[in-house]
Amino acid sequence: MTDPSPFAQMMKMSQDWAKALNPALESFTPKGFENLWPTMPREVMETFMGKTLNPEGLDAKTRLLLTLAGLTVLGAQGEAQIRLTVRHALAAGSTKQEIAETIAMMGMFGGVPAMAKAMELATEAMEEDKS
Repeated sequence: MTDPSPFAQMMKMSQDWAKALNPALESFTPKGFENLWPTMPREVMETFMGKTLNPEGLDAKTRLLLTLAGLTVLGAQGEAQIRLTVRHALAAGSTKQEIAETIAMMGMFGGVPAMAKAMELATEAMEEDKS
């Protein structure tokens, strides 16, 4: 029998930790995390994504648009993260046009399928925002 990979060991340890914290977390998924905390409160977002820790740095809106660009290039790997980042970007003051432009620009780097998927996910998140 071969030793499990370091990744498998890390996943097992994380799952054991989550189960010890709350047995319901045993089958926790990224979509479940989205439902748990759909957006950070604005104060928390500004603390971690804004100028609180780096007053001369980028604001939360810009950081979130950059995050969205990176996630777009990853393609469908970051579905939950794209929806979450879009919701946070809206809360940080991004317009729907800015979000769409950020995603569209990444078509050159991640390809049209990755861009199209991110647009679909962003549209879902923005539609949720209407309700």
